[in-house]
Amino acid sequence: MDYGLIGEKLGHSYSKEIHEMIADYTYDIHPLSREEFGAFMEKREFKAINVTIPYKQDVIPFLSEMDDNAKSIGAVNTIVNKDGKLCGYNTDFTGFMYMLKKHDIDASGKKCVVLGDGGASKAVVAVLEKMGAGEIIIVDIVKTKSAITYDECFEKHTDAQFIVNASPVGMYPKCDASPVDLKKFPKCEAVADVIYNPLETKLVAQAKELGIKGVNGLEMLVAQALYAVEFFLGTKLDEEKIDKVYNKIYSDKLKEQQ
Repeated sequence: MDYGLIGEKLGHSYSKEIHEMIADYTYDIHPLSREEFGAFMEKREFKAINVTIPYKQDVIPFLSEMDDNAKSIGAVNTIVNKDGKLCGYNTDFTGFMYMLKKHDIDASGKKCVVLGDGGASKAVVAVLEKMGAGEIIIVDIVKTKSAITYDECFEKHTDAQFIVNASPVGMYPKCDASPVDLKKFPKCEAVADVIYNPLETKLVAQAKELGIKGVNGLEMLVAQALYAVEFFLGTKLDEEKIDKVYNKIYSDKLKEQQ
C-alpha cells in the first residue's frame, strides 16, 4: 500500500473516493484489528496514510516527529513516511476550522459543549480554543481528567450555546442514535457533527427542526483530506477543490441513500 487509511472499522468510509478525486494515486482502505496494528506500524510499508478511530493517539509512539499542531492536540490523523522516518500531522484541526468558517459559526466568547473525548475531540477543542471560546466542556460516557459525564452535563451545562458531536454516536450503521436531546439546551445556537455517514445525523436533523444551525461532517472530511494530500505530496492545492469534491460526494451518496 502506498497511500490509504487505517482504522478499526472502515465500512463507513468515503475517503477512497475523496482522495482519488483530489489526487492522482490509488488510496486503499485498510482496516486493522488491535492485534494487527502494531505490526503494521513497525513495518512502515507505506508512503503516507491517514489514521482514524481508534488509533489517532496509538500511532504517536511510532513517530519520529510531529508538527506543532499534532503535538498541541495530542492526536495524529496524517502520517508521511520520509525515508523510514514517520512524521505525524493533524488535518482534523484545519478541516474542522474550515467547516466552521464556511458556515459562519463563531465560537468566540461562547459556551461550548464537546461530546466525546477521543482524537477528533482533541482537534475540535484546539479549534475552539483558537477561536476564543468562552468555556469548553468535554463530555464522555465515563468521567476522566478532561471529561465530565453526560448526567453532569445535563445537570450543569444546559446553557451551552454551541454543541459539537465528536463521538461516534449516530454514525452508520447505528443512524437512529443521537448523543443528546437538543431540547435540553434552550440556548443552543449551532450544532456541528463530525460524523459524515449518514449525510445528516439524527442530532443535526433535530437541530434544524428546532431552528438551530446544524452542520454535518462531510465538508470537514473533504477539507481534512485535501490538507492531508498536501502533506502526502508536498504540494499546495486550491481550496476551491473542497467545494467541488464535497458537492460530487454529497450528490452521489444522497442518490445511494434514497
